[in-house]
Amino acid sequence: MAAGLHPLAPVHPVRGVSHRARHRPAAVPPRRRLIPGPRVRRYRLLDLSIDLDRQTVERGGTRLDVTGLSFRLLACLVEHGEHVVTFDQLMEAVWAPALVNEETVTQRVRLLRQSLGDDARAPRYIRTVRSRGYQLGEPPIPDLIEPPRRRLAVWPALAAVVVLGAAAFGASFLAREEKPAPSAEQQILDRAQWYARMGQRDNNERALALYDRALHEAPDDADALSGASRTRAARTCLYNGSIDDASDALRLARRAVAVGPDNPGAWSALGYARDCMGDVGGAIAAYESAVRLNPDDDATRSSAAYLYQEQGRLADALHANLDMRGDPSRVRYREVQLAREYDLLGFTAQAGQRFRQVFELSPDNVFGNIGWPAYLFAHGRFDEARSAVTEARHRDTARPELAILDGELALRRGDKAAAANAFAEAHALRPEASLPETLALLYGETPLGAEALQQRIIATRKALASDPWPASRFELSWLLQAAGDRRNAIAALDDAVAMGWRDAGYLRASPLFAPIAADPAFQDVIESIDRRTRAERDRVLDATWCPTDLPCRTSIPRDMPL
Repeated sequence: MAAGLHPLAPVHPVRGVSHRARHRPAAVPPRRRLIPGPRVRRYRLLDLSIDLDRQTVERGGTRLDVTGLSFRLLACLVEHGEHVVTFDQLMEAVWAPALVNEETVTQRVRLLRQSLGDDARAPRYIRTVRSRGYQLGEPPIPDLIEPPRRRLAVWPALAAVVVLGAAAFGASFLAREEKPAPSAEQQILDRAQWYARMGQRDNNERALALYDRALHEAPDDADALSGASRTRAARTCLYNGSIDDASDALRLARRAVAVGPDNPGAWSALGYARDCMGDVGGAIAAYESAVRLNPDDDATRSSAAYLYQEQGRLADALHANLDMRGDPSRVRYREVQLAREYDLLGFTAQAGQRFRQVFELSPDNVFGNIGWPAYLFAHGRFDEARSAVTEARHRDTARPELAILDGELALRRGDKAAAANAFAEAHALRPEASLPETLALLYGETPLGAEALQQRIIATRKALASDPWPASRFELSWLLQAAGDRRNAIAALDDAVAMGWRDAGYLRASPLFAPIAADPAFQDVIESIDRRTRAERDRVLDATWCPTDLPCRTSIPRDMPL
């Protein structure tokens, strides 16, 4: 797992979002009851005219720039009349099936207010209801349009027969199509999946408890086993949990595959558990089995893409993340992965645009909060990186990668005490991981003695023999630098490149490699990365699936979704 702790290592594609438990709002007495009647699709809100069918907002005959998610959010508020609309209701109506949290809703409300010219401190159109959601500042007034006059029926008896016949047909059709109510067990699984997709620690724990409850009722249910496995693996991969959770996840996933060998969800859970255990090859094999069973499983395809990226297969990774069969927005961390792939392939401007968009629009995105500061750091924009790290660290998405990056920035400005604190924090967040512990030891107040240093080098070499993550070799390089062994420190970087490391920018920028950066052999490592990356970039630019925002060399039409 050490590689996954590095701030510039490709981010992990695990799913899920949310912020905290929410409470069902108490009933609010209506301030005005709308007159019942035919469904109204146009409303007046103070001086605004809102047309839900045309999706337009006008003031005094001038159309305002309210489109996309902003309009959908406003429409949801309008359709709820004078009532408070909770965060959950907004997330379900506006963003589903994409996964967001309350901070994302808040940011979108801010953008909507800007478009309407509303002031949050003295709102006219949208008011905040603390800890619950949002409400229109005034009840929307239906803008009724006179319905067309009813025509006299030429043959009323025949018309009645047709209507009754149609009604009877419709009733029988609906009766045939009506689905049975889900079982109690299925309701538990559905709710668990909902919590798991919402994500973050609290909701992941709620999902895990529900999956365990389902397993108590049906111990051999493949879906319950798969869900219980994924939520335990998420404890390790997402929420700084113990490796024991990933071990339990692996056990459950193996059971799921045993009882449901044709269940793609079981294979996907097995891939995720192996992924969190550090078994890259086994994870890829399981992910690919899941996709073969269900070619529409975009989330698992994207998970495999992340591991292709780790192996240096950048063209394969990009192709997999572009080859979405459904709505790409449902794959939560895909945008961050695409940004990373673009960056490694040398498409810097496109990468930066994607990283920044995720960082600004999805403040709950754990890996977006790592990706944007890391991108800035690797491209030498250190002041911006420091500001982005500061903002990210206030977003309640603590990760050791972010703390390590903060420590590297501190070293660059010569603040060794701040660096030591940051590395100690990274170690505290993931105490079982070796890499942050090594940084905490190397830069702590008490220097690592020569004997202890050699013992750690020996232990690290032994561990790396079965470690498939390229960035794990950085830990050995840092230890060898501390021991004054420059040649083998650079050889460790060579090994990382051979295993798939492709970020030359990070190696150039990080002060952790300053002792060897001037060595010609270090420059050879950089050139080796550049050479391998150029080959991958050529594959992309020559491919029929080359995305349209790149300078592709093929004239064959491309329709890969971005």
